[in-house]
Amino acid sequence: MNGNGHIPVLLEEALQYLQIKREGTYVDCTLGLGGHTLEILKRNPKAILIGFDIDEKSLLKAKEKLEPYADRVSLYHSDFRYLPDLKIDFSKIRGILLDLGMSSFQLDSPERGFSYSREGPLDMRMDLRNKTTAHKIINKLPEHRLSQIFHEYGELRQARRLAREIVTRRKTQKIETTTQLCRTVEEICSWRPQKGKIHPAAKVFQAIRIEVNQELKSLSGFIERISQKLPKKAHIAAISFHSLEDRIIKQTFIQLATSMNSHPCLKIQTKKPVVPSEEEIAINFRARSAKLRAAEII
Repeated sequence: MNGNGHIPVLLEEALQYLQIKREGTYVDCTLGLGGHTLEILKRNPKAILIGFDIDEKSLLKAKEKLEPYADRVSLYHSDFRYLPDLKIDFSKIRGILLDLGMSSFQLDSPERGFSYSREGPLDMRMDLRNKTTAHKIINKLPEHRLSQIFHEYGELRQARRLAREIVTRRKTQKIETTTQLCRTVEEICSWRPQKGKIHPAAKVFQAIRIEVNQELKSLSGFIERISQKLPKKAHIAAISFHSLEDRIIKQTFIQLATSMNSHPCLKIQTKKPVVPSEEEIAINFRARSAKLRAAEII
């Protein structure tokens, strides 16, 4: 565990697939609190790190943690999807890490509104420069669009019914807090705690968060673009936390490894996704849904 209670997920597995002992540049596309990056810097004195994060608060905390290695680190308050446009020497990049999960720092901050189990405003913005909030989505979007978001991004069976009820209720009183939204979801979905069952609010909050932050936008395109920029023997390790992201990563890797229109540009290194061990899940329960896929540029 690092400071702030942060535990980087699938740490050893990710570093293994990135082959971090090599001299060169490594890119942490979703820096978070810098757990993976810190370990790379500690274990390889010849590693140069580039880190991206759209969450400024997380970035500032990561900067503090990485201060002892500041001469080898460049941080960007930016969406990682802009990486291919940077004026850098891509030939020196040895590894790209995509950890698409949320940090405990974000989930445990009630004022951010990410968690259905903590009362806070309906915000859910990773980048506070973003004008779209969860409050706007819940209280402004038409019923058909809400239903589509709940169905596509949350894979919620009761998507239509929930959207219809939210639109009805907000006519008399806006839904202002995470607690209000969670109670609405529990009522409409007739939620009763059951072992092995995912709380429907978890699906709804995931769906809204994805919409607020446009998390799936251009993910496939980014992997394609950066694969064309990287040198041979560079590695990509991607950690996802829900089936939508994992599906995009899997299909994009397959497409780039078996392209019919041009020469394949990468080799898949994980036939099946790597998942956390029981020991890791016991230490960090939030790691339970993580899946890692890795590929090598050829």
